[in-house]
Amino acid sequence: MASETVTRQIGGLFRFAFAAALLLLTACVTPTSAHSPLDTTTPEDGAELAEHPTEISFQFAKEIRLTRVHMTYQDHPSVRLDLSTQTGFARTFVLPLIDMGQGSYRIEWRGLSVDGHIMRGQFVFTVDR
Repeated sequence: MASETVTRQIGGLFRFAFAAALLLLTACVTPTSAHSPLDTTTPEDGAELAEHPTEISFQFAKEIRLTRVHMTYQDHPSVRLDLSTQTGFARTFVLPLIDMGQGSYRIEWRGLSVDGHIMRGQFVFTVDR
């Protein structure tokens, strides 16, 4: 009888430990798989260009909603790029780019993944004419 009670207690403890491990594993995996990493940009990060691009593009692995994009040229204050035509979730975004001349450009972006997580990143390129 005592061994039956011990066996039940061990079985219950094992089920609890298994459920806790499964819950922990699920919590660790779900947010990562829900995010949408940036696959590519045009121009590419670190690119050296002979001509100024008329637009920039972002390609994400999954849908995202861009909420803010800033361009910084050299040491000038950043300029917020117009997102008025970007009204929903998408994987690809194309934005017109202001020509500030020769030099380095930094594009900083911020967005919202489908699951509500804030996404952000940046890329840089240089124009040498």
